[in-house]
Amino acid sequence: MTDSKYFTTTKKGEIFELKAELNSEKKEKKKEAVKKVIASMTVGKDVSALFPDVVNCMQTDNLELKKLVYLYLMNYAKSQPDMAIMAVNTFVKDCEDANPLIRALAVRTMGCIRVDKITEYLCEPLRKCLKDEDPYVRKTASVCVAKLHDINAQLVEDQGFLDTLKDLISDTNPMVVANAVAALSEIAESHPNSNLLDLNPQSINKLLTALNECTEWGQIFILDCLASYIPKDDREAQSICERVTPRLSHANSAVVLSAVKVLMKFMEMLSKDLDYYGTLLKKLAPPLVTLLSSEPELQYVALRNINLIVQKRPEILKHEMKVFFVKYNDPIYVKLEKLDIMIRLASQANIAQVLAELKEYATEVDVDFVRKAVRAIGRCAIKVEQSAERCVSTLLDLIQTKVNYVVQEAIVVIKDIFRKYPNKYESVIATLCENLDSLDEPEARAAMIWIVGEYAERIDNADELLESFLEGFHDESTQVQLQLLTAIVKLFLKKPTETQELVQQVLSLATQDSDNPDLRDRGYIYWRLLSTDPVAAKEVVLAEKPLISEETDLIEPTLLDELICHIGTLASVYHKPPNAFVEGSRGIQHKRLPPRTGSNESPENPEMTPTAVTQPTEQQPSVIPLQGDLLGDLLNLDLGPPATVPPTSTVQMAAVDLLGGGFDSLLGDLGGSPAMGSGFAAPAVMPAALSAPLGGGLGELFELTGGVGGPSASYIAPKSVWLPAVKAKGLEISGTFVRRMGSIYMEMSLSNNAMQVMTDFAIQFNKNSFCLAPAAPLQINAPLAPNQTIEVSLAVNTVGSVMKMDPLNNLQVAVKNNIDVFYFSCLYPLNILFVEDGKMDRQVFFGYLERHP
Repeated sequence: MTDSKYFTTTKKGEIFELKAELNSEKKEKKKEAVKKVIASMTVGKDVSALFPDVVNCMQTDNLELKKLVYLYLMNYAKSQPDMAIMAVNTFVKDCEDANPLIRALAVRTMGCIRVDKITEYLCEPLRKCLKDEDPYVRKTASVCVAKLHDINAQLVEDQGFLDTLKDLISDTNPMVVANAVAALSEIAESHPNSNLLDLNPQSINKLLTALNECTEWGQIFILDCLASYIPKDDREAQSICERVTPRLSHANSAVVLSAVKVLMKFMEMLSKDLDYYGTLLKKLAPPLVTLLSSEPELQYVALRNINLIVQKRPEILKHEMKVFFVKYNDPIYVKLEKLDIMIRLASQANIAQVLAELKEYATEVDVDFVRKAVRAIGRCAIKVEQSAERCVSTLLDLIQTKVNYVVQEAIVVIKDIFRKYPNKYESVIATLCENLDSLDEPEARAAMIWIVGEYAERIDNADELLESFLEGFHDESTQVQLQLLTAIVKLFLKKPTETQELVQQVLSLATQDSDNPDLRDRGYIYWRLLSTDPVAAKEVVLAEKPLISEETDLIEPTLLDELICHIGTLASVYHKPPNAFVEGSRGIQHKRLPPRTGSNESPENPEMTPTAVTQPTEQQPSVIPLQGDLLGDLLNLDLGPPATVPPTSTVQMAAVDLLGGGFDSLLGDLGGSPAMGSGFAAPAVMPAALSAPLGGGLGELFELTGGVGGPSASYIAPKSVWLPAVKAKGLEISGTFVRRMGSIYMEMSLSNNAMQVMTDFAIQFNKNSFCLAPAAPLQINAPLAPNQTIEVSLAVNTVGSVMKMDPLNNLQVAVKNNIDVFYFSCLYPLNILFVEDGKMDRQVFFGYLERHP
C-alpha cells in the first residue's frame, strides 16, 4: 500500500494518539507515527505540540526514520528554538557516525536549521565534515558553509571555514570541487569586494580538470566561475576555450549556455586573424541551433540569449537564417522573438529570402504578429539599402489589401523609409493619400501628417488634407496634435500666401485652447519665430534632417557587454542588468568583458588607460544630491533669518566694496569704474601690492591689502554659468564666490528666460566639506519678470553641517521659486576660506580639525 493513506485521516484526538504512538516501544509503530506527523505537517496542520516526542525518535539506526525526523526538525526549529537545542547532541553524535550518509544528513540538516542558538554548536561537527574521508560528506559540508555564512557571516570568517573552502577547490573529487566553487560564488555575491575566488592559472587548471567529470549542475557552477576569470593573455584564453568547447555538445541547455558565455567572453581576447577564432565561430552555431528544437519555453530563453549574441557577433549565425523562420504552431512570444533575430541577421545575401517570408507573415491572422512583420519589412529597407525598392513595392502590395491595421503599419514604416532615403520614393505618396480616411490609430495618423507636411510642395491639396485633420484637433492624441502643428507650419513656410489663415488657426488652437504644456510651448516657439524672423523660422523648421540609423533598437554597447557576461541567467531574458530587477542588489558588481588584445586596457584595472594617466581631466562636481541629505531638507526650506551671523547692511557694503566689480573692472576702466561706490574715484596707479611680481614670498602673496583694497582685495573669479536655463525651466544662474571684510559672499546673476514671472525665491546648501551655509535668506524683493536679470549677493557662513565631498570644494545647491525646485553644483575657490591675518586660536583650530573630514 502507498503512503497516500497517511493523508486521508481526519480523526479527532489525533494528536493524543500520535503522541502515544511516538513513544511506543515498537520501531515500526514509531515509524508509522512519524509518517503521520509529516503528512499532517505537509497539509498544513499544526503538529508542533509533538516536538519533544518526535525529537526522541532521533535515537535510531533506521535511516528512513532519521530523515523524517530531520525533516520535521527543519520545519519547526524556528518556532521552537529552545526545544531544538535538545537535538544538538544527536546531531553531533550523528556527524561521527560510521555511515557517511548519516554524517552528511546530519550536517545538511544542521545547516538548514536557521536558529542562532544552534549555529555555535554546528562549528566543530562542520569542521570535521569538511575534512571527512568520504567525498559525499565533504561536498555536503561545502554547501553547509554557504548556509551558515548566510546566518552568521562573522562566525564563518572567525572559524576559518572560508580558507577550508578554498582548499577544497584542489580536492581530488570533482563534485567536492563543484560544490566548493558554488559555495564560494554564493558567498562572494553577498561580499563583492572580498576577492574570495582568487583564481590563478593553477586553480583554473584544476577547475577545468574537474569540469569533465562532475554532474551537469556542477559543470554550470564551474563554468560560471570560469566566466569571472580574466586570462593574462590571448594564449591562455585560447587554451581555456579549447577545454570548454566540448561542453557545447552537452544535453543540458543550461550547461550549453554557460559554455557559450565563457567562450563569448574569452573571444574578446582572441585576434580575429587567428585560425582558431574562425573555428570557434563555426563551433558556436550548431549548439545554439539545437536549442531551438526544444519546447517553446526553452526556445524563448534560447532566443533571448541568441538575440544578445547576434548583436555582439552576428557572424556566428549569419548562415543559419532558416532556423529562425516562424512555424505555424509557434506561440506568439516565440514568433516575435524569431522575427526580431531575422531582422538582425538580414543582409544583402539573404534579403530576398527574408522578404518573401515577411510577406507571408503579413497575411497571417494574428494581428500582433502581422503588425510586427510589416514593421520588419520597413526595418529591412532601412538596414539593407539594396533592398529598399523591393521593400517599398512589398509594402504597397500590402496597402492594396485594404486590411486596416496592415495599411496603418505600412504607412508608419514608409515614413521611416522616407527619412532614410529622402527624394527617392515620393512617387508612392498619392497611394498613401488615398487611404487617409481609414487611419484611426494615432501613430499612423501622425506618420501620414508628417508625410503631408514634409512633402507639401508636391501635394496639390496638402492644405485641404491637413485642414481635414484640424476639424477634430482637440479630440486627437498629443502625438497627432504636435505633428499637425509642425506640418501646418511647414506648409505655411512653403506656401505662405495660401495658408495664412490655416496657420493662424492651428497656432491659436495650440496656444490658447490647449492645456498640454508641450503643445503650448511648441506653438509659442513657432509663433515667435514666424512673427520675428520668418527667414530664421524657415532655416529651423525646414532644416535638413539627419538620416535615421540602421538599428534604432540595438542595446547600448556597455549594457550589451554586461548582458553577455550574464548569458544563461534571468538578466539575459529580461535584457536588463541584475541590479535593475533584483531587490537588495546594491552589492552586485557590474560585470564586463575582458579587454581585446592590443587595446590600452589592462585586465587588472580595465578603467585605466594611458590617456587617462598622462592627461588628467578636470574633475567635475557631482550634480546629483544625496536623497537623505538634500531632498528631505528642501521640503522644509528655512526662509527665516538665521541667528548666527548678523546681516551686513547694503549701505555699509556699498561704502567698502571698492572692488565690487572684480579685478576686470579695476584693470579695464581706470578712469572711473561703475562698479565702485558713487563718490569714489579710481586710483590713477595700480596698487603696489597688486602689481608686484610674484615670487616675493608668502607675505606678498597673501598681503594684497595695500592702497585701495581695504581690509581685503583678493582675486575675484569671473562668473560662470551654474544652472543653465534649459535645466531650470527658464531660470539661469551664473555666479562666483568672493571674500570681503572677513566674510564670504556668493555673487549671483539670476536671469528669467521663461515666459512667466518668477517669485518666492529661496536657497539651500547640501552638507559640504567646509560647513558652508547661507548666512541670510536669499533677498529678492521684486518679482523677476521675463527677460529680466538681477544681481544678488548672498552672505555665507561656515556653521553648517559637515560631509566630505568629492572634490573637497564641491558645493551642491538647491534653489526654489514659484515654479519648482532646481539643483546644481559648483566649485568654490579655497581662498575664500582663508582668514585675512592667517591667525587662528589653537583650540579653534583643533575644533576645525575634528569637525572637518
